[in-house]
Amino acid sequence: MTLRITLTTIVLSSLSLSLFAGGKGTANEDSLKQLQLLDLTELLPDDPILQAMDSMLSESFFLASGQETIFYDSAEVAVCHDSIVPMEAELIKKRLAELDEQTPFNLVYNDRVHAFINLYLNKRPQVSSKVMGLAAYYFPLFEETLAKNNMPIEFKYLAIVESALNASARSRAGAMGLWQFMYSTGKIYGLKETSYIDDRMDPIKATEAACGYFEYLYKIYGDWDLVMAAYNCGPGNVNKAIRRSGGQRGYWEIYRWLPRETRGYVPAFIAVNYMMNYGKEHNIMPLTPNSTYFENDTIHVQKKVYLKQLAKELDMSYDHLKWLNPTFKYGIIPFDGDVHVLTLPKEKLGNYLTNQELITAKIEDATAGAEPVFAWKEVRKTHYVRRGEYLGKIASKYGCSVGQIQRWNNLRSTSITTGQRLIVYSRERVMIEGELVKKEEAVQEAAQEEAPVEKKTEATSDFLFYTIAPGDTLWDIARNNGISLDRLREYNSSLNHRRLKPGDKIIIGVQG
Repeated sequence: MTLRITLTTIVLSSLSLSLFAGGKGTANEDSLKQLQLLDLTELLPDDPILQAMDSMLSESFFLASGQETIFYDSAEVAVCHDSIVPMEAELIKKRLAELDEQTPFNLVYNDRVHAFINLYLNKRPQVSSKVMGLAAYYFPLFEETLAKNNMPIEFKYLAIVESALNASARSRAGAMGLWQFMYSTGKIYGLKETSYIDDRMDPIKATEAACGYFEYLYKIYGDWDLVMAAYNCGPGNVNKAIRRSGGQRGYWEIYRWLPRETRGYVPAFIAVNYMMNYGKEHNIMPLTPNSTYFENDTIHVQKKVYLKQLAKELDMSYDHLKWLNPTFKYGIIPFDGDVHVLTLPKEKLGNYLTNQELITAKIEDATAGAEPVFAWKEVRKTHYVRRGEYLGKIASKYGCSVGQIQRWNNLRSTSITTGQRLIVYSRERVMIEGELVKKEEAVQEAAQEEAPVEKKTEATSDFLFYTIAPGDTLWDIARNNGISLDRLREYNSSLNHRRLKPGDKIIIGVQG
């Protein structure tokens, strides 16, 4: 790698060195005079020599990691599918046997495993391609943590089964993050959740917690396959399966007594092992990740920081900054007495450290007296009917009407049965990520939302119109006028539902 250092670079570096040398004389005085001429409201450039050193260090670590150094544009499908590579059972069996020799897991081949390999390679190649690319970011972190905790390195593939390497993944049951921790289990292993942060989405903390849980389960079962099964469905369900099998202690021996999801869990793990090692032989190549693990670094923060404002000051994408810091649920690092870890690209970290006081002052000025923006959001939920429940009780729980539940689920009567699945929509007041508003404006908006407003509808020869009132949302309008939200959006396809203006008219139905 060749370093290109311009005359300007040398002058700036010399200026920096002279300022921090602490010497006396005309050279230092001249440097101070030059600084006085600078506009101190603008960010100073990071030292280019240090930037080059960061880049060289990142590249050496990246090459040593064994990850792919050539990636494909993320806008493209990195699957060479002129023809699908045949799924030859004997070849797959042979390859798995070779992988099995290198791991304490039992990477067996059977019809169930073959079906999952076919799913990843032939039915969902785009997903596999994306996951293979994301591995360049997450696997070095996983490998380091697993090795430190003396865990089998192949556990890194389990995160693909759990979350497809999406640090913000959320299951229907409420499990979160790369390792899909439930709140209670995460709390046992030190993962904290507040209104602003969720450690379950912190890649480092969650991986440490997963290692702790793996170790605990291995002490119980002494078998890594059963550890995975218990990680998925809980030790209680594994113990029940062991009892029902007559005391058998192998995964495939208790397979038929495990919960349905867990019966696919270990086969999926084996298939991912195969896919990550032999995907290229099936014409699947990795997509470019947002960044690699070695291109980023961390810094401790003890002040309140709004990531959207920080991204603006560092001239980088807010989405990228949020992707690097999924722990902060609403893009806000809270000032709560704890030390929080902020991840930045190395070139941006250099700029941040060089201008930390100025950037902090700018953010504080931009966000002074501001509050997060909240809005009512329509949330689709799945409700499983419990014994003793009836539609009126369920409707009361979700703040809707019995008629709405009937329409959402195409029910002809109010009769329901225990275990029946119902789709319901409820309103939740949520923080709009990254958006801020002055406190006095927030108070006025809240007052408008709560104030009773006369809502009017009117008809023409063709359509039925509704006049938007302050505080209205599409969900309100659809619910109060007996139509579905999808139909309302269909009637008003050009409407920006985030910017409803009081006094405007929208179509809520067709006459006749």
